[in-house]
Amino acid sequence: MDTAMIQSVYRNWAERELRDADLTLELRSIASDPDAVSDRFYRDLEFGTGGLRGVIGAGTNRMNVYTVAKASQGYADYLLARKKDGRLSVAIAHDIRIKSDLFARTAAEVFAANGIKVYFYPELMPTPSLSFAVRFLHCDGGVAVTASHNPAEYNGYKVYGANGCQITTEAAGAIQEAINALDIFEDVKTVDFDRALSDGMIEYISEEVVAAYIGAVSTQRFCRDEELRKDVSITYTPLNGTGLKCVLRALRENGFDHVSVVPEQEKPDGNFPTCPYPNPEIREAMECGIAWAKKNGSDLLLATDPDCDRVGIAVRDGEDYTLLSGNEVGLLLLDYICSRRIALGRMPEKPVMIKTVVTMDLAARIAAHYGVQVIDVLTGFKFIGEQIGLLEAKGEEERYIFGFEESYGYLSGTFVRDKDGVNAALLICEMFAYYKTRGKSLLEVLDGLYRTYGYCLNTLHSFRFEGAAGFEKMREIMAEFRENPPKTAAGRKVVSAEDYLTQEKRFADGHTEAIEGLPKSNVLKFWLEGGCSFVVRPSGTEPKLKIYLSVSSGDREQAAELEKELAEEIAGKLR
Repeated sequence: MDTAMIQSVYRNWAERELRDADLTLELRSIASDPDAVSDRFYRDLEFGTGGLRGVIGAGTNRMNVYTVAKASQGYADYLLARKKDGRLSVAIAHDIRIKSDLFARTAAEVFAANGIKVYFYPELMPTPSLSFAVRFLHCDGGVAVTASHNPAEYNGYKVYGANGCQITTEAAGAIQEAINALDIFEDVKTVDFDRALSDGMIEYISEEVVAAYIGAVSTQRFCRDEELRKDVSITYTPLNGTGLKCVLRALRENGFDHVSVVPEQEKPDGNFPTCPYPNPEIREAMECGIAWAKKNGSDLLLATDPDCDRVGIAVRDGEDYTLLSGNEVGLLLLDYICSRRIALGRMPEKPVMIKTVVTMDLAARIAAHYGVQVIDVLTGFKFIGEQIGLLEAKGEEERYIFGFEESYGYLSGTFVRDKDGVNAALLICEMFAYYKTRGKSLLEVLDGLYRTYGYCLNTLHSFRFEGAAGFEKMREIMAEFRENPPKTAAGRKVVSAEDYLTQEKRFADGHTEAIEGLPKSNVLKFWLEGGCSFVVRPSGTEPKLKIYLSVSSGDREQAAELEKELAEEIAGKLR
């Protein structure tokens, strides 16, 4: 969009009486700042497989009541076009972020105005509970207003299909097409929330649904009560997010009564005052919890991200605490679930576990040991949920035993079709108590897995590219990797490159193979000699380019040296 067009769109917003006074104030404050105007209006906030996500504020490239309403109208049009008879319904949940309640109500008003019944959680709820409600209430879709673990200035809008799974590529494209056909001010239908509530077009989701969700989580136990001590000390932090009620309820209803909550991070607060980046993957977000774990004498610190679909943990290691990566927790849970299912006689015939292509390849070795089939999917838990649905369609849903991704997402059941922090929290606590009852720490168990299956180090490096210039820079970098792929990396030959956009695997000797069974995605994976690999992909929700490194070596020290060399070499290509 050129400068004149950007200014025209800006004036169209600035001259209107907007329903959110904060937007008017923001637009006035940037009137003499063309760069600020451009950043807010140079494009429409893109609707992808993750729905919408962006900085809260005024403009077409921001999260606000108008971009949310337009997306909701587009989704409504998409649903109405595909179901000509019978009443449509959607479920809506929201997290604790700034304006999440406003955005959720806005979405509900649009759906109701389009004749679509809305089931609305009246309180803060974890994102996986939205996936559960869609299926439990037989809805045609759903929306969760959340920006997951992003900083406080972000919010988002996740869209779910009737199967309780986040929409995938084809549906996202069709919804984007419907959104593109709309004028943001003139083409959006809306009705007052309270009026729709009294008319029955909006209905609050009952406590019965919440209880059913916790009940479903509780079925994912793999130990009999007599096999473990439940009086272990656990410290938990919801990072000021939505996890408090459901996580504590799931733990306590399953006998874990010695759970202390980090007081500074207990109450919902979208400003995240003690963890500016509320992501359990990083130590800074966990420091407050670690301090309380020390005070409480806990061997385990459990943390859920703001919308409670991810879980991070720290375990006592001498006088300090060690954070385990999402890959490491996934390996521990996979091994635990497999061994316990066999012990309890609950391992299905032809069991299946599902992971993403950027998740540690060591998982495949553990799965092979237990005779478990591994399905690799593209990055995003929606693709794991999609595979569960495919198994269900064939009458083979019971084959699924576990799915995980490196970004701290886990699911052991099929009652939701998204990563589930409540399910994972209960599983992790049970696994921790099981091994502690037998005198083992999670670190000792993990070391045992490395001794058995070999050491592997997986890391993620993110590089931010802000604004229009940054967006273009990321496109140039991906094009360079695609059109001029490296022949070596860290002194090792690149033996093959997988391009999930062209769906082709190219080998160093020149021959190619088709990549089948996966949708197109702007992802590149390079395989090196010695079982190492790296993946390059732009984030679907943030202005970031993400590099995933997987390094196999004789021991931790050798792997760390090789990882550092590989990371520095790739980083040099991004400048």
